[in-house]
Amino acid sequence: MILKKYFFLAFVSVAALVSGGCGLVDLATENLFSVVGLNQTGTVISQRANIRSSYAVVAADLLEVKRGQQVEVLEEFEDDAKVLWYRVRANDEDETEGWIEAQHVIKEESLDKSRLLADADKDSQAQAIGQLRAESNLRLTPEVSNENILLRLDNSSTFEIVEWKYVVKPKSEDEKPENEEIKAAEEEKEDEPAKLDEVYDMWYKVRLDPSVSPAPMGWVFGRQVSLQIPSEIVYFQTNDRKFVTWRRLDEVKLSTLAAVAAGTQVKIPKPGPWVILTRTNEVKAINGIEPDFDGILVLGFDKYNEEHYTAYHTKRERIDVWGRLPLKLEGVGDDKSFTLNIRDESSGEMEEKRFVLFKDKNKRLRVTPPEDLKRDRSKKGKKKK
Repeated sequence: MILKKYFFLAFVSVAALVSGGCGLVDLATENLFSVVGLNQTGTVISQRANIRSSYAVVAADLLEVKRGQQVEVLEEFEDDAKVLWYRVRANDEDETEGWIEAQHVIKEESLDKSRLLADADKDSQAQAIGQLRAESNLRLTPEVSNENILLRLDNSSTFEIVEWKYVVKPKSEDEKPENEEIKAAEEEKEDEPAKLDEVYDMWYKVRLDPSVSPAPMGWVFGRQVSLQIPSEIVYFQTNDRKFVTWRRLDEVKLSTLAAVAAGTQVKIPKPGPWVILTRTNEVKAINGIEPDFDGILVLGFDKYNEEHYTAYHTKRERIDVWGRLPLKLEGVGDDKSFTLNIRDESSGEMEEKRFVLFKDKNKRLRVTPPEDLKRDRSKKGKKKK
């Protein structure tokens, strides 16, 4: 095999010297250098795909490859329909060589970028579970660009949401600049404040299981995502206050909840206590930054009556919060707490606030909020008198 390759290389070199500007030889040398210079590792991203004898419509299927398998990318070619193809060598016993559509393969350099993103957030707790409503691109950054696409995710792909970002929607030339629109919403304080979904696009940073994608992390467009709120708590969501993140306060893992949401055959956990962060659909930007949540809801579960009850709710307590993720759970058993980053109204600085959870003598869940939030509530109560 090696001798054949050297013979081919020598033949092309001699032909080039003899024929000079021959188009056939130019094409041969161009393809040869393309093959020699392009060698990269690629990973199959589709559940199944075929390596074919050529990129022609009538080409024969040579080998079926599956998600996660590696191939060697030897050459690129864009056909008349502007479809990109890779000539690849498989890692099977016969080292099968052939053509595969580029949409089925992610190159190692792109995969490394996704891995770096995942490594930076390896200690971040997942904030919610999401599922795609349709096929969507997984991107390296939260913006629409041809340069930041990692791969195409299948419809109904399920993932953990680690972070999200509000991105101001692009404006046409006859509209006000983005910063003016937000500033107007802050200063005018009209009876009908600007709405989040009118001003922003939502993007989610997601963590993916290897069974879903070889790329472990990236960004997806929020309009394509359906939040998988567990059926036992979805009743507590209201039209004016949507859930943005939710966490079980007992030992049920988020991965188990993700499996339930995806329809995987696992044992469905019994109902239990939750901490839930909520958000109204109002623009509340401060210095151009929106809060991730403006409400906190803690639900206990009465095993005797088999029903949830409200252990703590900032709306009920008449407390306004301006908070940023993440939500962090701490402790084991009944000795638990959670911490949140909440803006202090007096200083304007973000501060970590700790909420302590405990059970009273009747075994009902109670919450001790930070002292300053208690004082804020009492001040507001006095003002109303």
